[in-house]
Parts: sequence; C-alpha cells; structure tokens
Amino acid sequence: MNEPLFGKTLTELQEITNKIGLPKFAAKQLAEWLYKKRATSVDDMTNLSKKARTALSETYEIGLTKPRSVQSSSDGTKKYLFKAEANGYIEAAYIPETKRNTLCVSAQVGCKMNCSFCATGKQGFQANLSTREILNQIVSIPESEKLTNLVYMGMGEPLDNTDEVLKSLEILTADWGFGWNERKITVSTIGIIPEMKRFLEESSCHLAISLHNPFDDERTAIMPVNKAHPIADIVKELKKYSFDRHRRVSFEYIVFGGLNDTQRHVNELARMLNGIKCRINLIRFHNIPGSELKGTNEERLLKFKEALIAKGITTTIRASRGQDIDAACGLLSTKELLKEN
Repeated sequence: MNEPLFGKTLTELQEITNKIGLPKFAAKQLAEWLYKKRATSVDDMTNLSKKARTALSETYEIGLTKPRSVQSSSDGTKKYLFKAEANGYIEAAYIPETKRNTLCVSAQVGCKMNCSFCATGKQGFQANLSTREILNQIVSIPESEKLTNLVYMGMGEPLDNTDEVLKSLEILTADWGFGWNERKITVSTIGIIPEMKRFLEESSCHLAISLHNPFDDERTAIMPVNKAHPIADIVKELKKYSFDRHRRVSFEYIVFGGLNDTQRHVNELARMLNGIKCRINLIRFHNIPGSELKGTNEERLLKFKEALIAKGITTTIRASRGQDIDAACGLLSTKELLKEN
C-alpha cells in the first residue's frame, strides 16, 4: 500500500511536494483536492501536470476507506463500523436531528481508561487512530455532506491521542482544509490535565468533561483515572480559562440510580462548578454486558435536573438515540471482535 495523502496537514503536503520537485503552490492544490473537492484518486487532480500526478502515484494514494457495515435505528441514528489500520474496529455514530446532523467520531481502538460504565474500556487499549483514520470517519459515510456538528465522543480518550486529534482539528478548521467553524466541534475528555491544557491553548473547539460524580472516592470507583487526575484539580485548572458562547465547556454526567443522583451530589456539583460558565448534560445509562451499574429512573432524573437548575446551573437531559441498535459506544465493535475470536 502506498502512503496515504489524506490526513496530511499543509506543512506535511509541502514536504511531499518539495521532495518530488513540485512548485511551492502545489501543496495548496493538493489540500484543495483532498479536503474541498474530496478527490478519490490522484488522477482526479487535473490541475496538476500528468508528470506530477505520475510522480505522486508512484509513492502516494488518497487513502480513504469505506465502512465495513452499518446499523440503522428506527429513529434515524446510524452506527458505522470501520476496520482500523492496527486491526480491531472503531465506530462512528450519525445522529440526525431537526436542526442539526451530528457525527460522533472515535479517536482510539479500545481505551486505557477502564471506566466501569463503558463498553470500549472493556476491550482494553489496542491502538491510537491516525489523523487519516479520524477524518476518514467523517468523509466516508453517505451523510458526510449533511453534517453540521462533530463530537469527539466515540471510542477512546481523545486526549490520550492528542497529537493526532489536534492535527485532525487543524485540517477540519483551516481555510486550506475543510473550513469547519470551531464552534461546531466538541472534544470530550475524562480530564488528562496536561493534555487538556494543551488542547485549550492550541484549539478553540468546545470542550466536554466526563464528570459523572463530584466526589473523589465515588468518581475513582467508576473512573480509575481520577486517582491521577482528580476532578477537583480538573475544575481548578478550568477556572483559569474563560468560556462563553464562542468557546463552551460542558460537563457530561451519566446518572446512575442511587449512586450519583442525590441532593448531596447536587450540592457538591453547585459548589465545585461555582465560577465557571458551563452546562451539565445529563445522560441516561445504556446497560452494557458485565456491568452492575443501573440507570436512574425517569422521575429521579427529572428531579435531579430540576435541583441543578434551582442551583443556577444550566442543565439538559441528552436524548437517548439508537435504542434498537447497539447504542452504547463500543458495543458494535466489541461484537465484531467476538465474531473473529
């Protein structure tokens, strides 16, 4: 297999054009074909000379791959399964709504974090995705041209693969790349503090923090990473930054019955988040094999939301989608792995 061009930054494309003796402006021509015109072959790049295309084709190819399969829900949600370069599988979830069409993309094959509520974590870590593999999820689905929003909330921890994630964001938002508005992209993290700081300083995309419990001992019990990066330290760091409608921070909170849905949790969330302009997104728990965790009931969920709002915290309940397919992140790829084994 030749080396893929797709997923290269403008600087990397310039290195390629220099190496094969093309003029300096050829790098921007390549970027336009890759990210604006969506070329599927080097031969499509008709404003390059035939000699240049031949030279490129000897070593390089576009490098796009199609999904292996798709699951379709009655509510319009679709989960696409992709084969990863380093074996294993990844998922991308397409979520259509009235005013937006969102794609949830993966950043890793498996995950190191081993959160007890996550099917991906049960797989263990297998590989980081390349920039090409991250962006390939976006351009290789039939609904690609309909997308309005992107969330890095699929398989893996994005800020455990910061280099490739930041490169993908650069290509997505650059004028020479896809030209996406940074306000349409959100990156979710459990809060690896040094990498979170790097993201906040090198990108202007929105940030989402997987919080799930404001108490250290209780968060550690379901999220082992809290030992290294306590939620109090994460929030302390966030208070050094300014957030508004142009650059938003939100907190994801899966609500478990009797575990994190009490007034005590409301009070601590209000105390901890005081001084940060933010919102909390409450999430219903999708049961996963091997987990004893259970979601709260609807009455307690609504009561919890109202109690947070009464404390002055903007709070929403995320709509559950794809309930008739493998809704929880990592389930589809886990099933595929089990088939192979």
